[in-house]
Amino acid sequence: MKGTEGQPQTPLDPGEVGMFALNVWSYKQGEVVSLMIHLGDRLGLYKALDGAGPLTAGELAARTGLAGRWLLEWLKGQAAAKILDYHDGDRFELTAIGSAVLSDEEQSLFFAAGAFAPPGGPELADGLAEAFRTGRGLSYDKMGPSAAHRTERMLGPWTRLALVPKIIPALDGLQAKLEAGADVVDVGCGAGVALEALARAFPRSRFHGYDPSRHAIERARENMRRAGLSNVTLHHKGGNQLPAKPSLDFVLTLDCIHDMPHPGEVLESIRCAIRDDGTWLIKDIRSQPGFRANLANPLLAMMYGFSVSACMSSALSEPGGAGLGTLGFNPEVAERMTRDTGFTRFTPHDFEDPANLYYEVRP
Repeated sequence: MKGTEGQPQTPLDPGEVGMFALNVWSYKQGEVVSLMIHLGDRLGLYKALDGAGPLTAGELAARTGLAGRWLLEWLKGQAAAKILDYHDGDRFELTAIGSAVLSDEEQSLFFAAGAFAPPGGPELADGLAEAFRTGRGLSYDKMGPSAAHRTERMLGPWTRLALVPKIIPALDGLQAKLEAGADVVDVGCGAGVALEALARAFPRSRFHGYDPSRHAIERARENMRRAGLSNVTLHHKGGNQLPAKPSLDFVLTLDCIHDMPHPGEVLESIRCAIRDDGTWLIKDIRSQPGFRANLANPLLAMMYGFSVSACMSSALSEPGGAGLGTLGFNPEVAERMTRDTGFTRFTPHDFEDPANLYYEVRP
């Protein structure tokens, strides 16, 4: 250890150095296991294991048509990571709990495998390193089409399973409006997961999705074509380009305000576009104003990693960007910004979403 000039060096405790090194290497292990989870999802291995009981690599190979030796190494790694249960005779099992997190994308609120996209290429790391030098981040389009796909699969299950049956009925008078026929805009609509769920449930209403990402809008158009929905219109525009007159009954901003370079402009656009009896639903990350209060979050390091690599990067991708980042739109900030824009009613909701809080905002 280098000592201060003129001061004797203090010997390092090998045990403490070893523990620190183990902590650092645990993040490298997480990086590698993350890739293995992506492969398990991509190759349909979790779905093949779902409900099958303990399987050997050969039995899994017969189910999937994949190479048994490769499967054996993958299975052992998954057991080492405590993702699969190991049984005598080199048999491996995905439990019902594991299935809810890794296999059941349609019915489980806890599905997470879709979040494990392949690692970004060197171009992404190069772009982020340059952002540290210049202060200018990467827009979601510059992150490539995989960013839109990853976001869709990461946020999709909760949106599909909770938005219509649980969240909409909790917002005062909104469900009746949607059933009768309302004008709705999803700002930052991404791949259109929320739009699809709402348009299916409320065919008399008219839905519009706005997103500045070309990749996201292209994917949303593909999803709407596949779903055969005729009551959805998509716009490759930012949320600051909403109709200039009050014509909207319902506005959604789901997990996106903290990504916006100029959220204040978008809030002003929403205020101009929403009717006096309209409803604005905000969904954003659970966070507290102070860093120390957030330390209780067991996934806090991941949240800040997301912020540097995606959310804050997007929020600083234009000159003068606000740079809120993943944890920057906490309840205090959300209420202050909405009231400063002219909204008078701000009602927080906790729908037991482990990652997000919801705010019902009205003029």
